[in-house]
Amino acid sequence: MSDPRLLVRRAVREDLAGPSGADAVPADALVLVACSGGADSLALALAARAERSRVGAVVVDHGLRAGSADEASATAEQLRAAGLDPVEVVAVTVPEDSADGPEAAAREVRHRALHATALRLGAAAVLLGHTLDDQAETVLLGLARGSGLRSLAGMPRARGLIRRPLLDLRRDVVRASLPADAVVVDDPHNADDRYTRARVRHRVLPVLERELGPGVAEALARTAALARDDADALAELADEVVWDLLHGARDEGTLDVDSLAGLHRAVLSRVVRTWLVDAGCPPGSLSAAHVRRVTALVTAWKGQGGVALPGGVEAYRAYGRLCTRPTAPPLAGGVRPGQAGAGARSGVLPD
Repeated sequence: MSDPRLLVRRAVREDLAGPSGADAVPADALVLVACSGGADSLALALAARAERSRVGAVVVDHGLRAGSADEASATAEQLRAAGLDPVEVVAVTVPEDSADGPEAAAREVRHRALHATALRLGAAAVLLGHTLDDQAETVLLGLARGSGLRSLAGMPRARGLIRRPLLDLRRDVVRASLPADAVVVDDPHNADDRYTRARVRHRVLPVLERELGPGVAEALARTAALARDDADALAELADEVVWDLLHGARDEGTLDVDSLAGLHRAVLSRVVRTWLVDAGCPPGSLSAAHVRRVTALVTAWKGQGGVALPGGVEAYRAYGRLCTRPTAPPLAGGVRPGQAGAGARSGVLPD
């Protein structure tokens, strides 16, 4: 097998170069790595520093357990010693009773912290250490949620500032790239079967590999890649329809039911989903069942009441239009119950 260090470095180099240079990160731009201190993100940070001169890191401390602040500080010092600069530790907290569940809340607030830090430091990209194994887990979780084609598409390689260079590499290859003296933080939440992703990682995927033969993770990742083009095309069409409908709306943020009724079912569901996310529903918590109930306000209207949705949002029909309204008053900072706030104090996800 090729040297794991070279494989990881090549993955980072090719990602930052962009396909055909279309979305390349300039060589002199600051690149940040989201590093928890775990093996995957630490390997990514070291590889990025080997490839680029301006590489920093953000260590997000979720405050989940005693000693997490010390672990975050030690991780930051290790990264600084490896030549990364700047390296910042960001401590975050969120309500423990998030309606979207601890994993989704942690992910949401982590991304908020990463984006805020990147914007403040003027970074051109934030690299996340997700591997092919993480992608396979994400596809299985999406299938279980019944969230449709977008879930089959898994995690995007790039979205805004976020980039995932390691999606084609297995977790064991990435971890084999670490130097022998690397100090890795093993987060006990990643092995805690109370969390859904941990159960998929330690129970479900091993059973599939044992019963169906090796290569299940690779097959799931290929499925994600094949589904992404279709999902992106439909999402682009849905965005255009939502824009057209909202642009001509007499009531801001509402959709005309008659216009929606003329759409193909596949387009309608994506238009509704896009509209709901724009209205404040966390995309990771919005299932196909939620979308179906809202589209039924168009396709099977019998005077039914509103639909309660994740993120403290209710969708309802009134005077021939689809509308949304909050189901609870905002908390401090404009955050509604069920939405991720300024930080996370819950179970973590690798994404």
